[in-house]
Amino acid sequence: MSISDPPPPGPPPALAEKRSGCLTALMAIAGIFMLLPGLCALLFGGMSVVEGGRIPSDIASLVFLGLLIGIGGVVLIWVAIVGRKAPPARNGS
Repeated sequence: MSISDPPPPGPPPALAEKRSGCLTALMAIAGIFMLLPGLCALLFGGMSVVEGGRIPSDIASLVFLGLLIGIGGVVLIWVAIVGRKAPPARNGS
């Protein structure tokens, strides 16, 4: 091997697992259903703050739980849409 020889090619890059379109759709639909408790939490929390000036302690945990579920729905939709990668383009080379 002389100095001008190029180094041997490395192993081919590992292909990322492709997610099926059905799983992406199910994740997006589940995320949309998870947005509903978050919307209710915003609605009931906002109503109690406007009417009484603060959220009563008996519904504060439910509002917090609804907000967490809604945030989980947003994350699930984001992972479903952004996580799906397009296959690399083949330009004949």
